[in-house]
Amino acid sequence: MDFLIQHWLDITTTVLGLAYILLEYKASIWMWAVGAVMQLLGIVLYYQKGLYADCGMEFYYLAMTAYGFWKWKARPLGGGGEGGHITHIPPRTALCWGSIFLVLWLAIWWLLTTCTDSTVPVADAFTTALSLVGIWALAHKYLEQWFVWIAVDVVTCALYFHKDIPFKASLYGLYVIIAICGYTKWRRLMKQA
Repeated sequence: MDFLIQHWLDITTTVLGLAYILLEYKASIWMWAVGAVMQLLGIVLYYQKGLYADCGMEFYYLAMTAYGFWKWKARPLGGGGEGGHITHIPPRTALCWGSIFLVLWLAIWWLLTTCTDSTVPVADAFTTALSLVGIWALAHKYLEQWFVWIAVDVVTCALYFHKDIPFKASLYGLYVIIAICGYTKWRRLMKQA
């Protein structure tokens, strides 16, 4: 019982995270609402665990949640689920966002190293920077966003086990499998459109 009390926030955000990824898999606009609640609780969890970049990222996620909901709502049904058509990321956009990722990773790494007591600045910065790009790609319904999330999920799974967030770590392990399935499903939805 003490274990459950000690990890209630981890458990709650894990359940919300599972609902979120399943709604994303289905390309359902409701994932944005579930995501908002998960992100608010995530701010508290990550701050408590000293994952400062992840904590800060949750504020960005909240803004992107509003943007993603608006973007998907503005593009009504069109073969790609509730949020409109699924498309490939244009190569030029991919190159631009790849460069943004590298700059963000280095900047966040530097901030964590110089301004916090983070014990995992490289991994925390990596997952944060890549997630910033991933949520943007998701808001635009780019198929390749799933590849971003696979990379984020693998590293985050290991990082969270290391930081004693076992439920969320297990969820990220499951996310890897769901992301692979999600890519397959979205590719099929894209072809149907």
